[in-house]
Amino acid sequence: MEITASLVKELRERSGAGMMECKKALGEAGGNIDVAMENLRKSGLAKADKKAGRVAAEGRIVTASADGFAVMIEINSETDFVAKDDGFVAFTAMAAKQALANKVSDVELLKTTAAEAGGTIEEARQALVAKCGENVQLRRMISLNTANHIGAYVHGGRIGVLVELKGGDAELARGIAMHVAAMNPPYNKAADVPADFVAKEKEIELAKMTDKDRAKPAEILEKIIGGKIAKIINENTLYGQPYALNSDLTVEAAVKAAGADVISYQRIAVGEGIEKKTEDFAAEVMKQAGLA
Repeated sequence: MEITASLVKELRERSGAGMMECKKALGEAGGNIDVAMENLRKSGLAKADKKAGRVAAEGRIVTASADGFAVMIEINSETDFVAKDDGFVAFTAMAAKQALANKVSDVELLKTTAAEAGGTIEEARQALVAKCGENVQLRRMISLNTANHIGAYVHGGRIGVLVELKGGDAELARGIAMHVAAMNPPYNKAADVPADFVAKEKEIELAKMTDKDRAKPAEILEKIIGGKIAKIINENTLYGQPYALNSDLTVEAAVKAAGADVISYQRIAVGEGIEKKTEDFAAEVMKQAGLA
């Protein structure tokens, strides 16, 4: 059977593989596009398995939300170069879109979810690995299902935030999400700060005091320490921080002015917690050039 340009084009659209790879697969399959597609998938799986052990600490975070349901997904690559590639960006957007459409809340379930162009998300991932030559991983996802407002924000593809806001409006929810992305508060409100954290900070502040200060009456000493701890709690809580979109107000004041309340928030950053391999590019170039 003749391997026509239109047949190659159709296989490229179905598989996402390169032109020469599609032409070769069609030749080996005698022009049978279904067999060629199956062989490409097998080849993609083999390549994906081979690269699975390589560190993938770059990538993108994507969100999607509608009708009270939202997802936030981290998808990793080995290099920032691939993370910015159109094919990688399209894959991440498709994965988020399918997760939202099917209300998927677990990354393992997402892998078995249907992809837009056929097959599963996992098969689409394998095809992307074969195409870009890097390890690509669906690392984690967070979902939110609520009758409250959802604030979703991604900064530069590298930091993602989901916020659940009771009361207020969608604009305020997004503003809070932007604040969380920028300031990364460890805790929501003062009541959420662990007692051991407060005790440790009191211990530190007391140790920093001079003997003269420590000799002051207990009630005065308690007020001094109390003021310092209140400041530390404000710095470490969403509600205590100056609102990034209006520094004249704290987040708490901005939220309360709208008759709202932040129920929860989640913030993730690309590659956090992954030990990155340090590359000596000069040595690598020398090695490839046979000079080392």
